[in-house]
Amino acid sequence: MLEGIVRESTGKKATKALRRDGYLIANIYGKGFDNIHAAFKKGEFIRSVRHKDSLAFPVKVGDKELKVVVQEYQKDPVTYDLLHVDLMVAQPGVVTYYMVPIKVVGTPIGLKNKGVLVTSKRRIKVKGAIENIPDSITLDVSNLDVGDAILIRDIELPEGVEHMTPEHVAVVGVVKAK
Repeated sequence: MLEGIVRESTGKKATKALRRDGYLIANIYGKGFDNIHAAFKKGEFIRSVRHKDSLAFPVKVGDKELKVVVQEYQKDPVTYDLLHVDLMVAQPGVVTYYMVPIKVVGTPIGLKNKGVLVTSKRRIKVKGAIENIPDSITLDVSNLDVGDAILIRDIELPEGVEHMTPEHVAVVGVVKAK
């Protein structure tokens, strides 16, 4: 479980000092919760997010244990260093928006016909309760030829979950190589 500290001071000076010590600044929020200003060791946070097995993962801040979902993060524009992350508490039964990752499996037929596989969306926005949200969406691209694409409307979601991205948007496709 990822452990963090509660930040007493939220000012610029205290934030810079925490970043200098290797901490990642985080805000934890949810419906009916008071916002928690927290900080996690940057390396531990990245490691736990990369190796999580579900969309929601447990964190311990102070004396509270919460299951959270990464809602948004900010990176430095030059160094691509992680600066800040927003974590939303995953509350059972509460319908809200989530960004679900897309996983592509298979080798498209179009690659043999001088095509290139293009992934235009790595995550899609869905709405539902956390218990209905899939951990990831797996797309089989083995039947795609040059000029074919998988659109948002072609992706089937579990009951109680709906797309928030327009249906005509392409998620993955094969285009002709130039």
